[in-house]
Amino acid sequence: MDLRTSYLGLSLKNPLVGSASPMWDSVDKIRRGEDAGLSAVVLFSLFEEQILHEANALEHLVAYGSNTSAEAISYFPEIKDYRLGPDSYLELIAKAKQAVKIPVIASLNGYTDQGWVDYAKSMEQAGAAAIELNVYHVPADPALSGRAVEQKYIDVLKAVRAAVKIPVAIKLSPYFSSMANMAGELVKAGADGLVLFNRFYQPDFDIENLEVNPDINLSNPSEIRLALRWIAILRGKLSCSLAATSGVHSGTELVKYVLAGADVAMVTSTLLRYGIDHSARILRELEAWMERKEYASVKQMHGAMSQKNVADPTAFERANYVKALSRYKNPYANS
Repeated sequence: MDLRTSYLGLSLKNPLVGSASPMWDSVDKIRRGEDAGLSAVVLFSLFEEQILHEANALEHLVAYGSNTSAEAISYFPEIKDYRLGPDSYLELIAKAKQAVKIPVIASLNGYTDQGWVDYAKSMEQAGAAAIELNVYHVPADPALSGRAVEQKYIDVLKAVRAAVKIPVAIKLSPYFSSMANMAGELVKAGADGLVLFNRFYQPDFDIENLEVNPDINLSNPSEIRLALRWIAILRGKLSCSLAATSGVHSGTELVKYVLAGADVAMVTSTLLRYGIDHSARILRELEAWMERKEYASVKQMHGAMSQKNVADPTAFERANYVKALSRYKNPYANS
């Protein structure tokens, strides 16, 4: 089977990529990912707060973002709690580039267009094949308009795009009022690829100690539907790469994403559960499905079930909502 694909202009041996996570914090783990079949790895994110801390600005950032409550300052992690500092991050990129043949993609996480974005140039110089920009912003200010929120994303993207020559992808939130329009605006602003979608980790309450707890729940396969829908809608409408992230636990989810039109699908949660070697199983299941359906290459599959290629394009819009509700039968009706 020919599993080759292209993402951000990079030629990849297959469409399975290790997504940004703490898993990729050493050259050894990245090498294990390559040996297990991953075609590229996105390193864990380097946070805006870490870079600003290097410039002695973290205190100002915390005070600016948390002035609604003195207790909120404690919610930010100490700098020692971050996995690696900026200098160590660059060292990891350089060592990984020498140790593996697959592309190593750096990840920047922030929400302002301040001087920290210049760090993208250092990532490029260290050997990053591309940069994934993760703009994580929760607009909690009632006075902040939707357009202003969108402009934040565009401004950060433009600043990073201006700093480097390597490809830049941006990891998106699904919560824009007009997702298709925002995707198009980001491509106009210079995005070489869109990663759909960022998982917003919701805080939980500790009702015994009356504290807000930061918590992470690993994904499950049912979470692919939102990204699946939007990749299928956007495929062919935008001149950029599309990456799917969240919910890839087996070859089934990988097949669905490729059929929708994703150039690659990114995986983390299932590797955290079952180990990095689980990547090989996902790829074997992809090949088995291709053989059963008589596909010779991933390119033949690519976008075969996107909106522009299916018999009923309305299935991705309101028609799906109407049909799903009108045809639903309660399995517990006779219980």
